[in-house]
Amino acid sequence: MSQFSRRTFLGLAGTAGAAVTLSACAGSGSGSSGESGGGQGGDANKIVFWSNHPGNSKDTENEIIKAYKSVEPDVTVELVDAGKDYEEVAQKFNAALSGGQLPDVIVGSDVNWFNFALNGQFAKVNELWDGAGDFDKSDYVDALLGDYEYDGNNYGVPYARSTVIFYYNKQLWKDAGLPDRGPETWDEFAEWAPKLAEKLTGEAKPIAMYNGANYLDWTVQNLLWENDGGYSKDWDLTFTAPGTKKGLEYLKKLNDDKHLIVSDDSIVEFSAGLAACAVASTGSISAVKKQAGFEWGTAFLPGAAKNDSCPTGGAGVAIPSGISDERKAAAMKFIAFLTNPENTAKFAKATGYMPVRKSATESEDVKSYLAETPQAKTAIDQLPHTRPQDFARVFVPNPGTRIGGALDKILAGGTSIDQAMEQVQSETQNIIDTQINPLLGK
Repeated sequence: MSQFSRRTFLGLAGTAGAAVTLSACAGSGSGSSGESGGGQGGDANKIVFWSNHPGNSKDTENEIIKAYKSVEPDVTVELVDAGKDYEEVAQKFNAALSGGQLPDVIVGSDVNWFNFALNGQFAKVNELWDGAGDFDKSDYVDALLGDYEYDGNNYGVPYARSTVIFYYNKQLWKDAGLPDRGPETWDEFAEWAPKLAEKLTGEAKPIAMYNGANYLDWTVQNLLWENDGGYSKDWDLTFTAPGTKKGLEYLKKLNDDKHLIVSDDSIVEFSAGLAACAVASTGSISAVKKQAGFEWGTAFLPGAAKNDSCPTGGAGVAIPSGISDERKAAAMKFIAFLTNPENTAKFAKATGYMPVRKSATESEDVKSYLAETPQAKTAIDQLPHTRPQDFARVFVPNPGTRIGGALDKILAGGTSIDQAMEQVQSETQNIIDTQINPLLGK
């Protein structure tokens, strides 16, 4: 794998001129700092936390906020519904930068945090750690904390972190005569799909995935990587490469054979028995546990154990740069509490997201959780087999619109793989040339 990593790119971008605005980036902001949003004022004893409640976590977030009151009795934390997903949170923050009131803590996803960081709109949280009491940098999972670093600074702390995993209906697996495990390769699943289809009735199909408007562009990277394709090799785009097309041909064949169902949330179909298996976020474990009326299991993504082909995802929490120093310090103390071992264990148990603290995985809470929900251990075990996402998705704005939209066109028919991929390659290259290369001094 190339040594030109996410961190390398961000370091170069920082030295080349991070104040250049990526004007088309969702959440990139309209200036070089958040100060124009009028966020310097406010009360350091009132922390405003903007969240989309990842994994239906609103109740859990409120529990943690209530517990914080016993630690900091003079501080009030207000939880704000900032959007239904990460994109809406970023859009709301972008609007606030142009004239609204800034929050103290905000959820930032894998595909939007760095836009704010590059434009100086997220604070350097590493400069606030020493005053945050029990904040222990060394106890965070290194890879997860490192995802928010560039040019020697951290701009976020891991919070709701996930990978993609494989969910399967054990009874249907048994009925189809399949071994009690996930498929080791996508070729093996191609052999299993017709056997599953024979045991299904009505509108049910062998496998469910997100649609293009809802993170298919994230999860399908595994399938493309397994075929030696993907969206890019560093900054060299590979949408039209043979391996990428081969992976998409596999996806299209699943759909054409009526073995695939795509929807806003593949876990809904899986939990309802409308799909024998699903590719989805670890953050859906709690939903399946509540909704599925059958025995189910989880497994690594096909090929991940051999090829380290599982993409990471999810979100961290950040602090706007445009608020007062007093508010930043108070926000950092709250983040330290929000993500401490006890609370990351609580959050993981409630949602299925991965614990972001090393010590949390050895806690009695997590051990008891994994004992009662062994399906959740898959995400932790698969973490060493993850791969950084392709630059064309995480560094180039609006991946859902660009890439997900192309995938939806392919599955809907009427647009060939060649046509769709040539168009998204051209669109992506244009954005890189006009908005990103200037940051790299090109």
